[in-house]
Amino acid sequence: KWRIVFPSNGRQWKDWKQASAVYSGNRIQTTKYTWFTFLPQNLFEQFCRLGNIYFFFLMVLNWFPQVEVFHREITMLPLIVVLLASMIKDATEDYKKYQFDKMINFSKTRVYDK
Repeated sequence: KWRIVFPSNGRQWKDWKQASAVYSGNRIQTTKYTWFTFLPQNLFEQFCRLGNIYFFFLMVLNWFPQVEVFHREITMLPLIVVLLASMIKDATEDYKKYQFDKMINFSKTRVYDK
């Protein structure tokens, strides 16, 4: 969503009325995830990377007894470690963004008017 700012000179009253129905808040949000969307969205982003898809393919391939090279648990380990490390990094970065947004949104502002 885009933030729309209209000057209060009376001419854009109709435009402001239409836009205020869609953009009612004035809060800043730079976070990427919520509590509900963190896991699915992060896993989707992780599996968009070619290396993670490769390790996932090896893991699935090792579940078939005809082509099993290593133990099933050993092939799962690299993928799980990489995914967990990336998830922890993304979660901490997103939490820092959330704290910064919260600080900005609750800070005092000064409004200048003619």
